[in-house]
Amino acid sequence: MHRRTALSAMAATALLAATGCSADSTAATKDGTTTVTLALDWTPNTNHTGIYVAQTKGWFKAVGINVKIVPYGSTAPETLIANHKADFGISYQEGVTTARAAGQDITSVYAVTQKTDVTIAVRADRTDITSPKDLDGRTYAGFGAPYEKPLLEKVIQNAGGKGEFKQVTLNTSAYAALYAGQADFAMPMPTWEGLEAELNGKPLKNFQLSEYGFPAIYSTLVASSDQFLKKNPEVAKKFLAAVDKGYRYAAEHPDQAADLLISTNESVLTNSKLVKESEQLLAKEYYKGADGAIGTQSAARWQAFADFEYKAGLLVDANGKKLTATPKASTFFTNAYLPDAK
Repeated sequence: MHRRTALSAMAATALLAATGCSADSTAATKDGTTTVTLALDWTPNTNHTGIYVAQTKGWFKAVGINVKIVPYGSTAPETLIANHKADFGISYQEGVTTARAAGQDITSVYAVTQKTDVTIAVRADRTDITSPKDLDGRTYAGFGAPYEKPLLEKVIQNAGGKGEFKQVTLNTSAYAALYAGQADFAMPMPTWEGLEAELNGKPLKNFQLSEYGFPAIYSTLVASSDQFLKKNPEVAKKFLAAVDKGYRYAAEHPDQAADLLISTNESVLTNSKLVKESEQLLAKEYYKGADGAIGTQSAARWQAFADFEYKAGLLVDANGKKLTATPKASTFFTNAYLPDAK
């Protein structure tokens, strides 16, 4: 499972200029169903389970929707959505925050994971690292996202360290880099790479970001555009009702959901044990919030992360200039299209 970086506002603007802004891609088909496009953020994996469950069980078709899944490509889902080349897409909070702050037309509509699906990890046998404060002077293997350095600085400082470390960019899996001695710590997803490391006999020791003052984030979510939502409110509600049904099924029946995911992506998901363990962990700790909620998002969580990004100087406008005030993050998401919305 891959951690992506958001395209800059300038890159998105360039793409818009090159392609032009088309109307949303929703269209009625001959059989009376409505075609809706969904852009993936990577190759099919357990973050996408609810989508494939709903598709396989016919829950989209039952509400008159034909979902066209757009495979991951060189253009990020955030850019496709904002430029109205896709109706929905799999995204993450940093990606939406960066794009929305830059004035792009993207809105989060469904939180796939309620718990932050990333940790700071070191080799399990590193007895010299017992806290993030011990990471001072060490080497971090990252993905190149702008928020990684300020995030790690904050966590290390909150743990009692200075927040000073070296950086290298990953060209392999996080756990492989750690065991090869290329780096001392990384930030893998515990629901995938953490499990993969364990299965390969290279276990990791994890430090939860929330225990060191970093705000909780929605690591995986479904996003759309205001243009699409306002033009097709009923289609959006039907689509998300099926998506919600798919993820609720995955939360209650992880083994069966994993089987459905594998059956539709056999060429990609070849390690069934990893897929099943990942699905079980997501069902146990990530799909549901502490209150049992699935899919919903909170303004407080969105604002806390926007505040962090702003203070770190990571948010820019459409011209690439740093924002001079914290954005109002309550506009970055909506729960209005969820099944139980009033």
